[in-house]
Amino acid sequence: MKTMRAARLHEVGGPFHVDTIELPQVRPTDVLVKVHACGVVPNLHNVVSNYPKWFPFLPLPKLPAIFGLDAAGVVEQVGSQVRGVKRGDRVYVNPGLSCGSCEACRRLEPVNCPAYTFQGYFGFGPGSQQIYEDYPYGGFSEFLTAPAINLVVLPPSVSFDQGARFGYLGTAYSALRKGGFGAGQTVLIDGATGTLGLGGTLLALAMGARRIFATGRNLALLERLKALAPERIHPIVLGERPSGEVAREHTGGLGVDMVLQALGPNAPVSHVLDAFAGLRRGGKAVSIGGVADPIALQPFPLMCQQLSLIGSLWFTAGEGQDMAAMAEQGVLDLSVYEHVGFGLEQINEALAAVETRNGGFTNVVIRP
Repeated sequence: MKTMRAARLHEVGGPFHVDTIELPQVRPTDVLVKVHACGVVPNLHNVVSNYPKWFPFLPLPKLPAIFGLDAAGVVEQVGSQVRGVKRGDRVYVNPGLSCGSCEACRRLEPVNCPAYTFQGYFGFGPGSQQIYEDYPYGGFSEFLTAPAINLVVLPPSVSFDQGARFGYLGTAYSALRKGGFGAGQTVLIDGATGTLGLGGTLLALAMGARRIFATGRNLALLERLKALAPERIHPIVLGERPSGEVAREHTGGLGVDMVLQALGPNAPVSHVLDAFAGLRRGGKAVSIGGVADPIALQPFPLMCQQLSLIGSLWFTAGEGQDMAAMAEQGVLDLSVYEHVGFGLEQINEALAAVETRNGGFTNVVIRP
């Protein structure tokens, strides 16, 4: 086979077109992956329509370009210098790419690389374009190339559709780790019924949470969330009472060990501050959501109570491998997802389907 099909964006705000292009060539440290499923990111429509206006400092690849952030599939070919990965391995491809040689990369902190880039999505600096040129294939294609170091090997018990959700799961898992979350602790997950928040809930349960305070607006979704672990999940309807106040009431006035902030761009800052007020002394809030407006925090109380507000962007392939192991052993329950699959030619219909999903429980995927 010399060619493959790929859904490409030709103009900002326009539809995707399925084109026939040359099959990628594999370099010595890369692998070629046959894509079986790729997640359709709920924010993708904004990225391909509005990011050049809203966030010009987050560059998109030169068009036409192949998007698709979270791909899972089978290794088809390995480069001559690849060890430990073989043809036929079932994998998730972590799309976080860095330059590999800057100070942050040499410190093994690739997410802090000034050229950090999401393969098949958007970048974080002027160096992203070179990375796009090195790895131009997103998951909305039959095949893609990726560095072998970015692979997460999936056990047989994790389906490709479930693997295509690892981006959101990994974002939440890394944030929980940055917050020092551990067994027996309490956490308030703000926006728990959404895609990020549900992932955070599943990971917090897997990591041994004693109590999860889960906020959301949709009563039916909150009840469905509570049903996952009725004795451990306490739902809070956003807007009825301050979430932090409710959390303190149910922790003997102490507050929670951690807040996982997963609200979307249009959420009011008041909800963020309500949740932050629910932290115990020494507690940590970790932001993985998209709330856009400035947050007014008073530094003196922050110091006196030893509180922390931390930003967390993504996760490592090693953290992805942790999640694969947890899923294999049954402590991370991925059976809650409802997978809605589309063929490559239905990419534009898939983007529309994301807008009507059943909160974080729906997993829209492209199956090339």
